[in-house]
Amino acid sequence: MSDGAHSLPLSGLRVLDFAQFLAGPVAAMRLADLGAEVIKIERPQGGDLCRNMVVNDQRLEGDSLVFHTFNRGKKSVAADLKDAGDLDQVKRLIKTADVLIHNFRPGVMERIGLGYETVKELNPGLVYGAVSGYGSEGPWVKKPGQDLLVQSLSGIAWLNGNDADGPVPTGFAMLDVATAGNLVQGILACLLRRGTTGQGGLVEVDLMTTAIDLTFEQFTCFLNDDNRQPARHEVGNANPYQPAPYGIYKTADGYMAFAMTPLNVVADLLKAPVIAEYSQGQAFSHLNEIKQIVANVFKTQPTQHWLDILEPAGIWCAPVLNWVDFVKTEGFEAANLVQTLRSEAGNEAQTTKCPIRIDGAAPISSAVAPTLGRDTAEVFAELAVPAEV
Repeated sequence: MSDGAHSLPLSGLRVLDFAQFLAGPVAAMRLADLGAEVIKIERPQGGDLCRNMVVNDQRLEGDSLVFHTFNRGKKSVAADLKDAGDLDQVKRLIKTADVLIHNFRPGVMERIGLGYETVKELNPGLVYGAVSGYGSEGPWVKKPGQDLLVQSLSGIAWLNGNDADGPVPTGFAMLDVATAGNLVQGILACLLRRGTTGQGGLVEVDLMTTAIDLTFEQFTCFLNDDNRQPARHEVGNANPYQPAPYGIYKTADGYMAFAMTPLNVVADLLKAPVIAEYSQGQAFSHLNEIKQIVANVFKTQPTQHWLDILEPAGIWCAPVLNWVDFVKTEGFEAANLVQTLRSEAGNEAQTTKCPIRIDGAAPISSAVAPTLGRDTAEVFAELAVPAEV
């Protein structure tokens, strides 16, 4: 449980996390960050598959370091849901819970006997969160709900990169993390309703819906432009629907981002009078010509040269940093973005912290993820006295 959980807003809330991989566990992690007791329900044989999802051979206490990142501070109960005895114990545990999260494919929980309609009879006040790749209906229901695949199917990969590039996905699991955020919002909304009505609820989110929601600005433009595919810019593409000069450009020693700026101001600051020949109304219709001029100017001087000109003029611009450079900045230090995980054996690893501040402070959860089944005996012992429903 998070350090100082007694003062956090979700203290006293019990969450059962049946999920694996990313979206579901990340949602449960955020609830834990905010004070909830999160009990991870895992298979006795091997547990969550992410325990072995090792990136660059980084491990902590034998498990994947990434696994510890989004399962920090949770408890672990090992239960075979195909075993009648274990399933009965889990059903009793559900009676004590406030929230249940799973990301099995549609129909799996129903076959196990833990579908929403069944569970609602056990615990009418339960908020039941279900994550899927493509919702519960349609021809894609049985497709693997994996981030890269959904980015590819949803068109996101054709928004990134420049016009001559092939499809370019994001370099991280954007949709999983965003879907987790959607799930947390839905869960908290239902908990708020439960506080006044006593009624639980079913919260359903999926990666495909999240993909379209994240691109609502661009997708709305597409829908209202006769369904014409937006053309990525030839140079400096950062948003196919933004006019010149919006984008990222190479400088003499790196790259810099240049946001929305009137063309006459661009021409003056970059000492490129040819840009002033274009009217502001041509910032989109002639964007590739204008952006190429901007690109040719920027590459003649180092990044700091341009920042010294643009920032005093109030222009939205920034250097493009990699992580090696980013962590050296005063901005990174001031943001205080990192926390340390500490295992009982004394091993440590650094990871990100909760991005939400409560009463002026971000919750800190220094506990690593639990070993498989660590809390099974303790949690099930609590059930020795029949739970009141």
